[in-house]
Amino acid sequence: MISLSSTLSLTYPIIQAPMAGTATPRLAAAVSNAGGLGSVAVGGSSVEAVRQMIAETRAATDKPFNVNVFCHRPSSTDVPRESRWLDYLRPFFMELGSAPPTSLPAPYQSFVENEAMLALLLETRPPVISFHFGLPTADQLAALRATGATLLASATTLAEGQAVEAAGIDVVVAQGVEAGGHRGLFEPEQGDAGLGTLALTRLLVQQLRIPVVAAGGIMDGAGIAAVRRLGAVAAQMGTAFVVCPESAADEIYRAALLQSPPPLTAITATISGRPARGLINRFVREIDQPGHPAIAPYPQAYDAGKLLIAAAKQHGAPTDFAAHWAGQGVALARALPATELMRVLVAEMQEASKSDTPQG
Repeated sequence: MISLSSTLSLTYPIIQAPMAGTATPRLAAAVSNAGGLGSVAVGGSSVEAVRQMIAETRAATDKPFNVNVFCHRPSSTDVPRESRWLDYLRPFFMELGSAPPTSLPAPYQSFVENEAMLALLLETRPPVISFHFGLPTADQLAALRATGATLLASATTLAEGQAVEAAGIDVVVAQGVEAGGHRGLFEPEQGDAGLGTLALTRLLVQQLRIPVVAAGGIMDGAGIAAVRRLGAVAAQMGTAFVVCPESAADEIYRAALLQSPPPLTAITATISGRPARGLINRFVREIDQPGHPAIAPYPQAYDAGKLLIAAAKQHGAPTDFAAHWAGQGVALARALPATELMRVLVAEMQEASKSDTPQG
């Protein structure tokens, strides 16, 4: 058994990344039932939708699972900035026979100000709760800790990792720059150190007292074994699970990840207002260009990004503008059911670990 905390042990050191909009209760349950830790992300969902997700996951597994929330600093309305961003996007909307919105309401709240979501988690008591983009308030953490849940939080630097440890969180997730999806930066306006998974994992293992989970670019059992040798207690994997049939990814997204030659990825903030790694398309090639105006704040900018994505789909160009989040290891993705992928990952990990054992 792999111990993540005093109250949580896994059969295998594999965590399926939360992946808002892509991970499903069915996927999370399959991973947990196979001996890993499945996850669902609820940052962009309503309280009632989250209640249903937790209930569906519980109905499909009696094993621990993770519920992930977004803890970004709540953004304030900045009408001039939002207007300049929408004006910049206007030609792209017009090309697709559409028009940009006239305003950008925040599509969802940060967990740090969402008392209804906190109340739901206290009521439903998921066994594992994780945080992205920052940390909850001290009062929220105290309340969640009292439920007995194991708490995880992502970090992209040593300073963020130290903040996670100081907050009394059980486990830190070292998110390397190779990872797909949104960077977990606490303060994106301060820039991104761009630390890779191996360097960040080793740094946090050396400097912190709490367990470290490695995330970013890990796609097979050899990668899991590698970060374990660096001192990580487990590997968190997202892109590897996107093409599983249990995920919510549509066929266009799956085909994009599995295309040949393998796709390239890049980090851009133009889709959502926060840096995120995904497949290169017109968001990167044409919108994320030098001299563009300040991007509308997150998550308001995501409202515009999603409308542009929808307009492109309606126009018959579904991949021109898409949030096809993927990590740098996307070329290693395998379209297997989650249970089978778990079996293969474990076999590969065990083989890689065996080959490291001195002979003679």
